[in-house]
Amino acid sequence: MSKNDQAVNYASYLQLEKILHAQEPRSKDQPDGAEHDELLFIIIHQVFELWFKQLLHELDFVCQQLNTGDLGRTLHVLKRIRNIIKVMVSQVDVIETMTPLDFSAFRSRLDAASGLQSVQFREVEFTLGFKRESVLSRYSPDSEDYQNLKVRLLSPSLWDAFLNFIAGRDYAVPKEMLSAVITHEVVASEVITQILEKIYHTDPGVTQLCESLIDLDEGIQEWRYRHVKMVQRTIGMKQGTGGSDGANYLMASLNKPIFPDLWQVRMSL
Repeated sequence: MSKNDQAVNYASYLQLEKILHAQEPRSKDQPDGAEHDELLFIIIHQVFELWFKQLLHELDFVCQQLNTGDLGRTLHVLKRIRNIIKVMVSQVDVIETMTPLDFSAFRSRLDAASGLQSVQFREVEFTLGFKRESVLSRYSPDSEDYQNLKVRLLSPSLWDAFLNFIAGRDYAVPKEMLSAVITHEVVASEVITQILEKIYHTDPGVTQLCESLIDLDEGIQEWRYRHVKMVQRTIGMKQGTGGSDGANYLMASLNKPIFPDLWQVRMSL
């Protein structure tokens, strides 16, 4: 019987052989063996990357559903996305059981590796609408990571899909906002804020969508906060791995909303 003819089982379906052999602590060559906490460090970050992959999968689907006008399915998947982010935030509790001394025991082994190099998280940000072309400078132009980010930069974001969705419900979104893909951070617009105010007063269904989006925005901000506090607990305000600015860099984006219009409208409700 060939390998392709073998019955699928739990291990083969999940490709556990690949997954469970994908952790190789770089401190394993020490005379006393690998540092105990390096395995935790590797696994928790691999899990984060798997969640980022799932978030991209779900966000792309949400954009598709908004483009077809399916509000019910959109709300369902946005709830799933919010719950994934909650799980990610809760997993910070696990890595925070690692003390600064535990981390420093293998930190030098990371060389230039840094969490800021996570292209998938940048893709998540771009897909939401938090785009900064300057991020691409961290990657080689001929790399797959660069190309993936460039595609996300030039593709409609979740915010673009939302604007098209409400325009399809006869809200007067300016045509220039619908025809051009935004390649920078979303900036609050007085016109959109006024439309949102009308939605909140007259359209319960779309109001629920707005609240789901602000739940998502709040979740991302919560993730950023827990991430920066985790870094501060681990290395304080020292320079991060890979020569990054560590916690200082993370704090710069700590309170930046993804969807500023949804926060701005609260001033007039």
